[in-house]
Amino acid sequence: MEAGLAAALAHWRARLGPERVRDDPATLDAYARSTSSWSTRPAAVLRPLTRDEVVHVVGGAAAHGMALYPISTGRNWGYGDACAPRDGQVIVDLGGMNRILEVDAELAYAVVEPGVTQRQLSDYLLERDLPLWMDCTGAGPDTSLVGNILERGFGHSPYGNRLLHISGMEIVLATGELLQTGFGHYAGAQGTRVFPYGLGPWLDGLFTQSNYGIVTSLGLWLMPKTAVVNHFLCMVPRHEQIAAVVDALRPLRLDGTLRSTVHIGNDLRVISGGATYPHERAGGVSPLPPALREALRREAGIGAWIVSGALYGSGRQVAAAKHALRRALRHTGAAPRFLDDRKLDAGAFAARLLGGTAVGRRIAARVALGRSLLAMNRGVPDGRFLAGAYWRRRGGVPPDFPAHADPARDNCGLLWISPVLPLRGADLLRVHALAEPVFRLHGFDLFATYSMINERALGGVLTVAYDKEDEDESARAMMCYRQMFDAVMAAGYVPYRVGLQSMADLDPGGDSHWRVAARIKAALDPRGVIAPGRYQPPSSAFTSS
Repeated sequence: MEAGLAAALAHWRARLGPERVRDDPATLDAYARSTSSWSTRPAAVLRPLTRDEVVHVVGGAAAHGMALYPISTGRNWGYGDACAPRDGQVIVDLGGMNRILEVDAELAYAVVEPGVTQRQLSDYLLERDLPLWMDCTGAGPDTSLVGNILERGFGHSPYGNRLLHISGMEIVLATGELLQTGFGHYAGAQGTRVFPYGLGPWLDGLFTQSNYGIVTSLGLWLMPKTAVVNHFLCMVPRHEQIAAVVDALRPLRLDGTLRSTVHIGNDLRVISGGATYPHERAGGVSPLPPALREALRREAGIGAWIVSGALYGSGRQVAAAKHALRRALRHTGAAPRFLDDRKLDAGAFAARLLGGTAVGRRIAARVALGRSLLAMNRGVPDGRFLAGAYWRRRGGVPPDFPAHADPARDNCGLLWISPVLPLRGADLLRVHALAEPVFRLHGFDLFATYSMINERALGGVLTVAYDKEDEDESARAMMCYRQMFDAVMAAGYVPYRVGLQSMADLDPGGDSHWRVAARIKAALDPRGVIAPGRYQPPSSAFTSS
């Protein structure tokens, strides 16, 4: 291994230069940081800047028997951050490949490299006053668009089911061969960015949540600006009422009245967005005592659940959607409130009049949150929604938060379990009933969001937020995570993505899906060069010939 690594480093330094091939302890330490108590340490870090350099990197790995682990920007919070599945892999950091290769305003698409961040594409569209919005997530402005898409992440807008809005990938295979998907492999093809399927087998999905190749660019559809955007919020007073609200909203999601992703978050999601754990008020115990949680809920002016989404279209379309939303929720005990720029301007004016009074500060905080929500609906990312990652962190959020927020660097403890549910209120209550006693047993507050990621499914995100500086709490966090992961798997609510610590648990029954995946891996990467162990449970691992 050491001889192979030394030869590989020499090979890569000859092409990339010493500054972009690093194996010094400080660099390796930085890439070993994780929000999880489970992390790995790389053998080296490579920073190619072009597709051809990626081809060279892959060639060197194959020649010298090294395993590569590609990352986009390494901000895969709660799922592994920048860590590889195993110690000793070589990180290929694609963050320097950050070119926006093309934007077509007429057909509403962009072509981006893996290092292009949410902030970068958003700024590009704003600075050129293009009539387009991108979809964005709440993971922060400095996260990669490509990285999130390859994990099959979801955002907020009508284009929130992000994987359905890409067309044409460029991929470097483990052999060094370049693959263009869709129509991209035909010279002069005019439909590469507008029709994703091409001719023959549709390959794009194979390169998401897999280790078959390194994606070096993709086409991303953008959303035309609409004349009106309204954000809506519904406060649901009692826990048990949320099932009726979900069932009332489902027909509106199915018939297209609600086109955006709709997020259903419990009270702690909102409370943690404006504060860290109140140790003194809690008397040093956790999770939050019920009376204190109820007091925090009253102080924030929220219910047990908060439903959040956006309406897009012309004035008449949005007015009709608002009417339909009010009518659907009429008998559920939840009434929608709508935010637009005019209301936020009025709120800001009232806050200025009230100055530094408690009421003035509360109104100003709500206006700031409303502006961030509307900005997200228009594809402008905001780091403030990462605040929950700091809930248990000693010292709270950094002084400059949310600028360049980095939970891994800041030693936050964060683990996510992300089950997929049918879009039914009964399923939400069932999963929540599975989770509450597990979190309580291990002493953690249950942060829960269930998002209508398409017309028929809820994507859950159950968060274990913990103090990484407390060894006992870190150990309990991992036990909580593992028990909860096993519980949702056993109940049939399989996660839509998993952290590195669960890759080995994806195939408990040794089924044909993972055997087929292993045969594809063996065909495309017979030496196991690219990310061995990533979405590759041991039961499906192949032996290279």
